[in-house]
Amino acid sequence: MEQQDDLYFVEQVLEGNKQAFAFIINRYKNRLYGMVLRMVKNPEDAKDLVQECFIKVYGQLEKYDRKGTFASWLYRVSVNHCMDTFRKKKVDTVEYSDETGSGSLTPEVVYLQKEKYRQLENLLATLKKEDRIIVLLKYTNDLSYEEIGEVLNIPVHTVANKIHRAKNQLRKNIKREEGGYFHEMFRI
Repeated sequence: MEQQDDLYFVEQVLEGNKQAFAFIINRYKNRLYGMVLRMVKNPEDAKDLVQECFIKVYGQLEKYDRKGTFASWLYRVSVNHCMDTFRKKKVDTVEYSDETGSGSLTPEVVYLQKEKYRQLENLLATLKKEDRIIVLLKYTNDLSYEEIGEVLNIPVHTVANKIHRAKNQLRKNIKREEGGYFHEMFRI
């Protein structure tokens, strides 16, 4: 159903209804922001990159060939844009500081959430950038191996091999650091 909705709104945009793109943005902005934030580790840089990604997607919408899902194509354009930006600016990741409000959470819960996030970021930082992107696409964006292959333009077996190697690397690092939070995530 999501793919049919996406195709409908893509067609609307291509026929001149620029307002239809707002639907696409609303559907994907949080998922895309989450992925980009984990790549750059800076909320402001992530917001800027997501905005640039949507501009790029809008400008290239006529190139979407409908061979794969729209989501896969959107992620591919976005990942490629981010990687191009990294190469051009030689962007280094910076420490993430959580500026979101904690609401009614206790200070202990907020601390534990931040600590868990920090540990996850440290674990992911041990991976090569390409492997980190694949892991993020799989576990934060819940894409299938086929969709990840479409996004990155690599064979499905390469995706499977890279995820397997990345998980093994993460397991080694978790065991070394006795990181209890992540044993279940990576089925250790």
